[in-house]
Amino acid sequence: MKFKTRQIHSGVEPYPLTGSILTPIYQTTTYVQESVDRYMSRGYSYSRSGNPTVRALERKLTDLEGGADTACFATGMAAINALFMGVLNAGDHAVISDVAYGGTYRLATKVFARFGVEFTFADTARNDAVKRSRRSNTRLILTETPANPTLKYSDLAAISEIARAGKAIHAVDNTFLTPFYQRPIELGADVVIHSTTKYFDGHNATVGGAAVSRTPELDRTIRFIQNATGTIMSPQVAWLTLQGTKTLSVRMERQCANAAAIAAFLERHPKVTRVMYPGLESFPQHDLARRQATGFGAMLWFEVRGGVEAGKRLMDAVQLCTLAENLGSVETLITHPVTMTHADVEAAERKRVGITDGLVRVSVGMEDVDDLIVDLDTALRRV
Repeated sequence: MKFKTRQIHSGVEPYPLTGSILTPIYQTTTYVQESVDRYMSRGYSYSRSGNPTVRALERKLTDLEGGADTACFATGMAAINALFMGVLNAGDHAVISDVAYGGTYRLATKVFARFGVEFTFADTARNDAVKRSRRSNTRLILTETPANPTLKYSDLAAISEIARAGKAIHAVDNTFLTPFYQRPIELGADVVIHSTTKYFDGHNATVGGAAVSRTPELDRTIRFIQNATGTIMSPQVAWLTLQGTKTLSVRMERQCANAAAIAAFLERHPKVTRVMYPGLESFPQHDLARRQATGFGAMLWFEVRGGVEAGKRLMDAVQLCTLAENLGSVETLITHPVTMTHADVEAAERKRVGITDGLVRVSVGMEDVDDLIVDLDTALRRV
């Protein structure tokens, strides 16, 4: 079956007792066992170790990403934490994209570095830089592509080869494009990370995460950490995410089309000095974006003439676009990364990787694109 069919039907089946078309919310702590000798005969014992509602979502995401299995978490950062804990020990080294979500940077530099794990934040858009960053004790390469917030791309097939050559695991944060547009495991990646909060949910209703593994062995490693630390997804969140995932492709197609139109409008606007959207031919890695994925996504960023203060006035002036953290929802969200999503990244590091103080990030939603353009144009005229 094709993706648009599988996003609806994979991983779920009618409830056998009633025929309910929707997977029930198994809001339970524990599961009655048949006998001591038949412990876990039904597959469940305690909801920290497994829940049928969550399991349905895990099966669906496994199918959509083409992995061996999936572990769903309380947040996307919980999934990355489990990955780090599962594959990194004191004295190990990891390479991470120099442009990444601020929470990933914070977890690496402020938490795991305290326990003797070393990190190099490399320009993963350059394969030679990844090779130079690799050491004899490198156990993990984590790429975020497109990267948050600059949208820098990494060549996933090439970096997967580099990781394999050094016997390291290649993990990819695929939150921005989802498996509808980009399938890292098909390109050689070992683990795919998602913040399900974003496009899988799509409605600003939940917080969740997932780690999809290429092999059962990697899944068991990550799932052991999840069970040991208790960073599980709740059944209510899993149920809501199951419903959101059914419309993933429809939402992404509409949001991507809106983003392309808005990027083209901004590129022509006299008060905008710079626009970055992978679908624009002016985007530096446009060719890689076309080759590696089947769509360009719904994220873009731009800078306003007049610098930081002008950008802030713009974000305060919009009426339809919503000033808020998060992305991937049906509502268009506008964000100032330096103040909001990447505040924990040191100013010098932000400057080094191109996260400028005047960068305005937009997660384009499903509203009528003409209304969005009018809103942005009106706000731009006021700055």
